[in-house]
Amino acid sequence: MAGMECDMSELNTQLAKLKKYRTLLMRLVQRDLKVKYRRSVLGYLWSLLNPLLMMVVLSIVFSTLFRYDIPNYPIYLITGQIIFTFFSESTTMAMGAITGNASLMKKVYVPKYIFPVSRVLSSFVTLLFSLAAVVIVMIFTRVPITPALLLFPLPLLYVLLFSMGMGMILSVCAVYFRDTNHLYGVCTTAWMYLTPIFYPVSVIPDQFRPLVQLNPLYLFIDCFRQLVLYGQLPTLLNTLQSLAWSLGMLGFGLWVFKRKQANFILFI
Repeated sequence: MAGMECDMSELNTQLAKLKKYRTLLMRLVQRDLKVKYRRSVLGYLWSLLNPLLMMVVLSIVFSTLFRYDIPNYPIYLITGQIIFTFFSESTTMAMGAITGNASLMKKVYVPKYIFPVSRVLSSFVTLLFSLAAVVIVMIFTRVPITPALLLFPLPLLYVLLFSMGMGMILSVCAVYFRDTNHLYGVCTTAWMYLTPIFYPVSVIPDQFRPLVQLNPLYLFIDCFRQLVLYGQLPTLLNTLQSLAWSLGMLGFGLWVFKRKQANFILFI
């Protein structure tokens, strides 16, 4: 009980700090978005066009050449695509958050975890814009609108919290081991192909399917698809597993970050 009270006290302390520095957090998010679309003619419109164009290309490749028999394949593809793209982009950006803001941290005191969190939040804004692409595909493919669709923010919240935790861990790794930047690109590529984004779960051999349930991104994507594509509520098991992964990774990321942040100044 004492340990739980201590954890809750620490969480309240971090939330109070986040509230105190919310203006800085918003400014960092705005800066990241401006840098991302700087000198771009279409700007934020790419958040809509990119998932649509990728969906068209992948739909042609996997539904025509590989002939995966998935009903309403475009919406099946784009729902998985935008979730994984957000995770990959946000964690990759968060990885360089500490090293990229070294000069600021040396001048003034701010809670250091704000930097990776701001990178994840800026990517989340892009994800929200990308939802317009999902709506467009739903309209053109005539996906039924059901009451279950109202719960679509839940899987987005799961992947947001999971990405924050992962982003903080990666930002720590990048400070002490700079090759993390190169290794992580290989990891995300492998992770993408191991996640049923553009292929059905049915192609996975029966003996390996239980391993899919250990992939948190598949759980988040499946939850999103159940709500958007199939108009069904996710199973209780999926909900509990998704919640456990998201909160567990966020808590673990905060713990790792807190233990290592004191020595950042020696390595940046």
